[in-house]
Amino acid sequence: MLFNSLTYLVFLAGVVVLYWRLPVRPRLWLVLIASCVFYGFWRLEFLPLLLLSAVMDYWLARWIDATENNSRRKHLLIISIVANLSILFFFKYLIFFRDATYSLAALAGYQPGFVELNIILPLGISFYIFATISYVIDVYRREYPAERDLLLYVCFVVYFPHLVAGPILRARSLIPQLKERPPFDLALVSTGIARIVAGLFLKVVIADPIGAIVNEGFARVPASLTGLDSWTLSFLFGFQIYFDFAAYSHIAIGSALLMGIVLPENFNWPYIAATPREFWRRWHISLSTWIRDYVYLPMAGSYRRQGNDAIAAHASAPQAGLPREQRTLPLFATWALMGLWHGANWTFVVWGVYHAAIIWLHRQASRFGLKVPIVVAWAITLPLMMAGWVAFRSLTLMQALTMWRSMVDPAHFRGLTLLPAAYTTAASTFALMLAAAWVYHWLMPRLNRDGTAFRVLALGYYTVGFAGIVLFLRVTSQFIYFQF
Repeated sequence: MLFNSLTYLVFLAGVVVLYWRLPVRPRLWLVLIASCVFYGFWRLEFLPLLLLSAVMDYWLARWIDATENNSRRKHLLIISIVANLSILFFFKYLIFFRDATYSLAALAGYQPGFVELNIILPLGISFYIFATISYVIDVYRREYPAERDLLLYVCFVVYFPHLVAGPILRARSLIPQLKERPPFDLALVSTGIARIVAGLFLKVVIADPIGAIVNEGFARVPASLTGLDSWTLSFLFGFQIYFDFAAYSHIAIGSALLMGIVLPENFNWPYIAATPREFWRRWHISLSTWIRDYVYLPMAGSYRRQGNDAIAAHASAPQAGLPREQRTLPLFATWALMGLWHGANWTFVVWGVYHAAIIWLHRQASRFGLKVPIVVAWAITLPLMMAGWVAFRSLTLMQALTMWRSMVDPAHFRGLTLLPAAYTTAASTFALMLAAAWVYHWLMPRLNRDGTAFRVLALGYYTVGFAGIVLFLRVTSQFIYFQF
């Protein structure tokens, strides 16, 4: 069931009405059943895998919490991590590593027999596996008590607004909200509706039309693209993936708000960032903080640090762990894993290493006290972030490398060859939409909520949003992050 479908909107309306009419315990059963229906709309046969993963970690966390034997606690933690990563490896990475092994064997002159594999990637597996792993680790660290209510814990894992593409939740942020019965808050419901409208608008009116041009461009032979084509495609895809994923996050957060549940923000205007570190504090916040807390900091010899700084922030923070000069290897290893999390393709690994290199270079420049005006810093950071999307979107390393070469080789700057009229139309529409969004978000908090100007602007927002959604709402594509 896709967020950008009429089916989901009808489904959500029915769930919300029932949710507010039921007491706490029946609400949990409603959340469980609704989440299973939501997930089962995709492929019903993968539902037992989701529930099995949740139940397994429920009991392992109970046993970890109940014992004082540190050795046994660590063994139980290892069982949980290995079991979850084995599930993830089988469905997401087995074919990738099989092909890599065959390639290495061929280079060595050995031709092993080829085994045909047809493995379907379960929807949202990376997100719910990460959620359960973080829960068990938090219990192991004594940072969160093991949940005794199986139904409540399973609802945390399968809660449908965040199930297939995040935000990646921690147990401490969702379980207490599911456990309580919040009073009906009309303001939260109104905000939730506004977030859903904004998300649908970003997806069907902006992201999908941009995606059509992006698909056209990346389907071309890379060598036929000029440098300006490659730069244009990198920026267009950068905006497409941002609006697409931000749209999903808006709808997920808005759907939860309709039930009185507040999910963490996943984006905070990332393209206004003036440094690589700031970008990753603003982009996919739930993943970057997860990777920081459970991968990078342990590699760097530290436990975890509070706040929303992403993994790049650790370098300048005085704390226990490896000396600063020895944190380079954990940085690159973490970002390679970050890239591989996004997909079983070497292009994603290169994308991760690319960002590690940018963060490392920024770290070196910072040591010398090099400072530039914030506008200049932004003008440097934005193209670097956009250029990275080439590897993320490319199907092969050769495609990414060819496009990157054209972007830095002056001989390739011969103008636009790919749909210049479509680019002009898309750029004009995007500029208009972006300007309107900036005015709206800057002006609305500064207006009296009971004043006429506020009501007129809100009415205009809903009118334009609904009109755009009605005109464009059709399932032309799923959300990009569904594939991860």
